[in-house]
Parts: sequence; structure tokens; C-alpha cells
Amino acid sequence: MMENVIEPGFDRRMLEALVCPETRATLEYDAEKQELVSRGAGLAFPIRNGIPVMLVDEARTLD
Repeated sequence: MMENVIEPGFDRRMLEALVCPETRATLEYDAEKQELVSRGAGLAFPIRNGIPVMLVDEARTLD
């Protein structure tokens, strides 16, 4: 198992390359919920099968 892999198939180094499609800001990784969170946009993007789904229509609105 690779040391940088947090969950099966999700490599945390991906966070360096991914930004919020709405704000272009960096994202936070929520391991418990398997989401990438954009505080500025108030959205959480799901990670499905180790792949971040960076579509606004698929994102959850933060409470």
C-alpha cells in the first residue's frame, strides 16, 4: 500500500492539483465523509470509488 493513499484509490497529492470549479480556491479533504470541501463556495464534492466528482451539480451544499 502506498503511504500517500488515504482511502483506497484516493491519493491526497491530488489535492495539490484540484481547485473548486466555482471559486478556483483550494479544497479541504474530509476523510470521514469522503468529500472535497470548498468553504468559499459552500460546497462539498463527493469522492466516488476514489475519484473526486468536481461537478457543481453533484456537490452537496454545506449547512
